[in-house]
Amino acid sequence: MARRLVLLLAFGFAFAGAFAFAGCATTRSPELRVLGVHEEPRHEVVFVQVTNPARLPMRLTKLQYRFAAGRTTISEGELELSRDVPAGEAVVVEVPIHAAASEAPLTLRGKLTAVTDQIVRIFDVSAEVGPGAK
Repeated sequence: MARRLVLLLAFGFAFAGAFAFAGCATTRSPELRVLGVHEEPRHEVVFVQVTNPARLPMRLTKLQYRFAAGRTTISEGELELSRDVPAGEAVVVEVPIHAAASEAPLTLRGKLTAVTDQIVRIFDVSAEVGPGAK
C-alpha cells in the first residue's frame, strides 16, 4: 500500500485564551498537539491530540483550521466534529491537509468550537507541525 505513517516530533503547542465567557467564569482552552501525519493517495491526514484541561467534560463540535508555513497558507478547511472529551482527558482528531508535503515547519491555527455544561465556547488553538512531513 502507498500509505505510510510518519510520526512527527511536536515542537510544542501553544494556545490562546477563550473567546467566549460564561458570566464571570472563564474556561481554560483545549490544547492541541500534533502526533503524526498519514499520507493517503489524495491528501495527508494530520493526527492532532486535543486535551481538555477543564474540570468538566467537553463536546467538540467544529474545527475551523488553517495550515501555514510562515505567513503562507498551505491548506485550510472546516471539520464538523462530534467528539466527547472527558475532563482532563484527550482525544485524537484527524485533520486533512490538502497540500504537497513540506520541508518547512507548519503551524496549525484555528478556532475550536466546544460545548461545556450546555454553553457553547469558541477557542483559538494552535499547534506546531514538525519539518519533513512526507
